[in-house]
Amino acid sequence: MPFADAAFDAQALPKLVVAHVIVGNTQPYSVNDWSNDIVLAQAAGIDAFALNYGSPSWEPGQLANAYQAAKSHSGFKMFLSADMSSLSGGSQSDAQNLANQVKQFVDHPSQLTYGGKTLLSTFSGEYSTFGQGNIEAGWSMVLNLIGSPVAFIPAWFIDPSTFSQYSVLSGALNWNGGWPMGSTDLTFASDKQWIEGLGHKAYMAPVTPNFFTHYGPNTYNKNWIYRSDDNLYATRWEMLMHYRNYVAIAEIITWNDYGESHYIGPIKGDESMANAWVDGYDHTPWLTMTKYYATGFKTGTYPAITHDQVYIYGRPHPKNANACCDSVGRPSNWQNTDDNFYVTVFAKAAGQLVLSTPTQGSKPNPASSGPNAHTFTVPAGVSHYKLALQEGNGMRATLQRGSTVVVDVYPTSYYFNPNPQTYNFNAYVAMGSR
Repeated sequence: MPFADAAFDAQALPKLVVAHVIVGNTQPYSVNDWSNDIVLAQAAGIDAFALNYGSPSWEPGQLANAYQAAKSHSGFKMFLSADMSSLSGGSQSDAQNLANQVKQFVDHPSQLTYGGKTLLSTFSGEYSTFGQGNIEAGWSMVLNLIGSPVAFIPAWFIDPSTFSQYSVLSGALNWNGGWPMGSTDLTFASDKQWIEGLGHKAYMAPVTPNFFTHYGPNTYNKNWIYRSDDNLYATRWEMLMHYRNYVAIAEIITWNDYGESHYIGPIKGDESMANAWVDGYDHTPWLTMTKYYATGFKTGTYPAITHDQVYIYGRPHPKNANACCDSVGRPSNWQNTDDNFYVTVFAKAAGQLVLSTPTQGSKPNPASSGPNAHTFTVPAGVSHYKLALQEGNGMRATLQRGSTVVVDVYPTSYYFNPNPQTYNFNAYVAMGSR
């Protein structure tokens, strides 16, 4: 038996796909900016935004803008994710402030409900007692102050075997479960611990493509990576599809967290001082990919593949490169990644995939004549590949049927730079379709 007591009461509820939005990166947003993001998210099969908000005084105004924008997009919802690493959770007045923020939207047509209850999440909060002596009493007070039914599904960083001690929980989000913590690929082991700990409560599973943050001691003092190799985003979705009977909600981490490099939305708003490793690194191909997996997760059946698509990503420099001019230093865990580029193919029919690492400025024809070229037989459906990167060269993925080139993804602005000025373990992502 893979799980103990794994069926939960929420199983009868429709599965949801939501995306985590850092409201702190939206200060310049208008209602129209929110609306444009919602259009993109809905097209990708995303049902709602989890609005991560903190203590800055302008953020409640953006929460209101987000909810207002969603009113114009039938079926798209919002819910609050209180960032307790920013908000104060030490007193009863803090509890009242949090409750008041939730109450503002309880009856709003854009509020996401779960099982008929207002959905409320958090980032952290496992130390927030609101002056009540323990977190169970503290969060119970918050929910009582809200005064209407709440489905409380926080991302607490606690031992999942202790979940049964907290009657305040309707479920939990396993925030760190989306990345491997070491040098090997992700498994479902962490998820299983959370599912078993939650029993009949709702498991909210993270799905995320990437992680790199690079702030020095003078700012946020965060400088590490998590292994994001081997088509992490696609293979994590496939994992959630395999175990979908145990997963209530999939939360994409994130829509717009530029500082940690796991954004799948467009680069806009405030980049939170992450320009050095974000500008020029568009991740929206991952957003395009999301539609297939979100549909499969929600319905139990993947949609038919009607277009050939090739997705490709790689890091900008070797993991052991020495950056000449970076005061922050090489990130922790740098050794946990491999110097490859990764490819996911959505194929209408069988074909051949040629992976190669062309020299800068060259475009060998046929692709199989290029440097380091490897040819793979591609089945109909979804499949994954990788090839070692070569210093100074680019990355190219060419889908062919016989001698006909179907999709050729060759981002000519990318090359694997052996002599970077600064450290950047963000992903350069590209795609092509036909």
